[in-house]
Amino acid sequence: MKNLNPIGIFDSGLGGLTVARQIQKALPNESIIYYGDTARVPYGSKSKDTIIKFTREAVKFLQSHNAKCIVVACNTASALALPIVKNEFDIPMIGVINPGAKAATEKTLSGKVGVIATTATINSDAYTNAIREINNKITVYSQPCPLFVPLVEEGWGEKPAAKLIIQEYLTPLKTAKVDTLVLGCTHYPLLAQQIQEFVSDKVSLVDSATTCANDLKILLENKNLISDGDTTDATFFVTDMAAKFSELGAKFLGKPLNAIKVVGNE
Repeated sequence: MKNLNPIGIFDSGLGGLTVARQIQKALPNESIIYYGDTARVPYGSKSKDTIIKFTREAVKFLQSHNAKCIVVACNTASALALPIVKNEFDIPMIGVINPGAKAATEKTLSGKVGVIATTATINSDAYTNAIREINNKITVYSQPCPLFVPLVEEGWGEKPAAKLIIQEYLTPLKTAKVDTLVLGCTHYPLLAQQIQEFVSDKVSLVDSATTCANDLKILLENKNLISDGDTTDATFFVTDMAAKFSELGAKFLGKPLNAIKVVGNE
């Protein structure tokens, strides 16, 4: 039985569009509804209780727009809120931590994996625990990179300051000789080129968006929620800065964004 309701995608801002992009590739017959909490980004510097509160609000919003499942396309919310919130709602949910951890364990040859993410995600040990649950022989080197999100949100990825900040954050991981590096925030793929240049092409970068999209496809199939429609729709809601979201969002999604609405002004 087909289910034409949209896939709900939630992120603290723009970064989740990298996940939306991969979902659209993996599931071309599905519609999506995206909620970006741009008024309160970044989440990585906020408390666990606050992140849980914001995540609950996002899930309720997406449910009110008939989402058939929720993708928590925010590493911080996936780490801190998803384990709690997923038990509070009668709707399938998936995050980005476990898919990213799985991909990292498959790629590493040396058993040395680096994880870069927001401070909240790193402090949660979510990636370390998920990776070691799969393979406890892997050594995980974690590094918070709190300035990466505002760099991306400001569109400063190509500026000299970005290279200096990348060098400052990633030198310890380079010294540790990790061979795999998890981009543990959905904003970070927009810095992937600069990060790769610094760590060298001998290091494999892991973007959990692709793995998350593949896991989502399996989830929808198992729940009989796959759409077999031939018309799709993509609607984007933000809590602030719609013009900026539209301008920078095209870089994340890989194409222009249409139908952007500010929550409260629908």
